[in-house]
Amino acid sequence: MTVAACGDAAGGVSNVATPQFVEPQATGGSSVPAPPTSAQPPPATSATPATPSTSPTPSKKAKVKYVFPVKASNVAFHPTHSKYPATDIFADCGETVVATTSGVVLEVSLKDAYVEGAPDGPNNGGLSVSILGDDGVRYYGSHLSKVLDGIRAGTKVTAGQQLGKVGKTGNSSGVCHLHYGISPPCAKTGDWKVRRGVVWPATYLTSWRGGGQKSPVATVAAWKRSHNCKA
Repeated sequence: MTVAACGDAAGGVSNVATPQFVEPQATGGSSVPAPPTSAQPPPATSATPATPSTSPTPSKKAKVKYVFPVKASNVAFHPTHSKYPATDIFADCGETVVATTSGVVLEVSLKDAYVEGAPDGPNNGGLSVSILGDDGVRYYGSHLSKVLDGIRAGTKVTAGQQLGKVGKTGNSSGVCHLHYGISPPCAKTGDWKVRRGVVWPATYLTSWRGGGQKSPVATVAAWKRSHNCKA
């Protein structure tokens, strides 16, 4: 069965049945310095004494955690998307949308300014939130029915923190779902063609939904190098 959304090529959705979804199954050490020898130290001289050979242990970089962006039992997504790389995550309107990872909010749209039939543009997403993850990747979710109070540009968020609720605002073809895009931050704000998605999210979503931690960092960096942020 195919469920169309996000302004499919046919311009809408007809006879969309509620899909039947199946709940998926969730699925170092520092070196020890050598002990000192028992030899007696050499006699004192006028030379500068030697400094200890031990060096500080380098701090470990904080590990980034990833979670599936919709918190619901009745949810599904398709590996493809119309026109450009992204994913539509289908769930009931009102289900919880959460931050994929820790980071800071870049952009928030609190008003549905989309006009049906208008050309593709920054208003397609309706109510939306984008965050810059601590991994350097931008994550974008749109068509929300509500953005949670307190979620504004500059807000720090943690993985799994609620951002809003699933909806069908913007160019959603009237279907409740979360449009989900992964991209480099590039201009950070205003670059809607990049923000809406430039790499395919499905393999990462599959990993996160099963409790995995597959990272899009390398793929996003490769896209940025090859496209110079031009979508």
